[in-house]
Amino acid sequence: MFMRGEGLINGGELGDVMNRSELVLLGITAIWGFTFPAMKVSLGYLPPILFLAYRFGIASLLMLLLFRSKVLRRETFGEGFILGLTLFFGHGFQIVGLKYTTASNSAFITSLYVVFTPFIAYFLLGERLRLRDALSLAIALTGLYLISGASLNFNYGDLLTVLCALSFAFQIVLVQRFGGKDYLSLAFWQITWNFVFSLVFALIFEPFVVPTDPLPWAGVLYTSLFATVIAFTLQVKHQRNTRAHKAALIYSAEPIFGHIAAFVTIGEVLSVRGYLGAALIMAGIWNEIRRKDQKAEGLP
Repeated sequence: MFMRGEGLINGGELGDVMNRSELVLLGITAIWGFTFPAMKVSLGYLPPILFLAYRFGIASLLMLLLFRSKVLRRETFGEGFILGLTLFFGHGFQIVGLKYTTASNSAFITSLYVVFTPFIAYFLLGERLRLRDALSLAIALTGLYLISGASLNFNYGDLLTVLCALSFAFQIVLVQRFGGKDYLSLAFWQITWNFVFSLVFALIFEPFVVPTDPLPWAGVLYTSLFATVIAFTLQVKHQRNTRAHKAALIYSAEPIFGHIAAFVTIGEVLSVRGYLGAALIMAGIWNEIRRKDQKAEGLP
């Protein structure tokens, strides 16, 4: 699964510490972070699960138009079902949990997938944790706590969001486990099953709305193309070239990119504690993915 020396960037400093696949994962983390303003606008017009149904339904259609029969392979149908289920539970628990907890608590607790991922990877993939891994996780988790400004009071919404974090952690590990499969069809079935689950739930429990204003559709289209078709396809293709807990650490930079997007679009500025948290997240990621001692381990 891990290819020695593949994907290095020649001549650049980032190429000395990250392989190409890890750079791609950092790029899609930025895409996910920058979708927050688009989603915020759309959710002012649409129920949350129906928004997901539109997002993943359009994404499925786009993949069919772009790749046609290449994405319809039966060999990844079952794996796509499993991945789609984990994504649906992740998004669903997160959105419902937001009704009962604060946004800062939701952001912090969702990011607990950084902690859950290596333990799930240990049981499902047999990946071994080292002292440096534990240190990186602790640094990143401390940063996530500071950047979200979370409190220590748990309620029903907090519990649902813990289940959300567990779901996302399983998705990250299962993407790793299914890494040998065709990435295009696996990404397609994952997205399509998520659409099916979201649509069924929305039709049963939410009002059906077709917005006439172009603003929510702009948000749906942006998240469908960039945060879904491009991001999930690249995730399935490139995550196989790193370890699951490393991928989780890279994804933990999403709140930083989210704050950058908020600053660019609405002029939001972090507190001193928030900026300290952002620095700690990046420090945890840097500590984990630096290339020191990797040659001895046979990793890229």
